[in-house]
Amino acid sequence: MGSKRKDSQFPREKDGYDPWAGLIFDTAGNLYGTTRWGGVHGYGTVFQLAPGANGAWTENILHSFVHNNQDGVEPFAGLIFDTDGNLYGTTLEGGSYADGTVFQLAPEAKGKWKEGVLHRFRGRDGVHPIASLIFDATGNLYGTTTEGGLYNYGTVFRLVPGANGAWTENVLHKFFDNHQDGFHAGAALIFDAAGNLYGTTAEGGAYDYGTVFEIVTH
Repeated sequence: MGSKRKDSQFPREKDGYDPWAGLIFDTAGNLYGTTRWGGVHGYGTVFQLAPGANGAWTENILHSFVHNNQDGVEPFAGLIFDTDGNLYGTTLEGGSYADGTVFQLAPEAKGKWKEGVLHRFRGRDGVHPIASLIFDATGNLYGTTTEGGLYNYGTVFRLVPGANGAWTENVLHKFFDNHQDGFHAGAALIFDAAGNLYGTTAEGGAYDYGTVFEIVTH
């Protein structure tokens, strides 16, 4: 999924380009989304569109991702809000191990937003997350990765918030190519009323055409 282009070849369209994911609204009617490329550093953006008079919209760039072995790059997925108005998302690549990240953007004074990287993937726990995240009722985050894990076919993961802004990752499932399990989970998850997770894989299963799966969480 990752690009092989060299850094010198990245265009620097400052407001971003190549938006893949859907948008979300806040309670004030502002739109939020991501672009996979562009921004100040060329590695993608998070943007806001604020409605104004006569159908005009004003764009604000909340974050431009940077390739510095800490921040993520290539935000492929859409965003979600928590109850405090913070934004959460994933990046396809970047982080300390170049395997992707989970990030948070917190609103500050005067329209500024502060980014924090909650988790940096490192192979065994997943590689290349491309799907949006979801929350459970207690504030844990859940998502998927398309590759990585013990068998390199992707994972389902959970991030649990702790003290001082730290998050603990649990890998709930490592996909395996055994002609039964699916692999390459690229879509967002959903919960049922009992708290079980459901999702899809692009490949795998008995006929190698993909699967619908359930993960019982308790």
